[in-house]
Amino acid sequence: MEFLKTLESTLKKRKAELPDNSYTANLFRDGVDRILKKVGEESGEVLIAAKNPSQAELLHEIADLVFHLEVLLVEKGLSFSDVVAELEKRHS
Repeated sequence: MEFLKTLESTLKKRKAELPDNSYTANLFRDGVDRILKKVGEESGEVLIAAKNPSQAELLHEIADLVFHLEVLLVEKGLSFSDVVAELEKRHS
């Protein structure tokens, strides 16, 4: 969970500074529609990878999805801490 906090901090910095040669900054520059497109693409890749025997491929695709979900959360002013709080609320 500590890494997700570090990643979130980095993403917030990229969103604020929008450096020229940053994939993440380009996502933020292009806006929520581009971010949603990436989340959709990565979701599909997770589904395909889950049907295959390679755990390494599945893990890679899940990591891509989590990254793009984190970008979406930052774009919308939320965090993984909010997601965890929601899950805890549902299962308490």
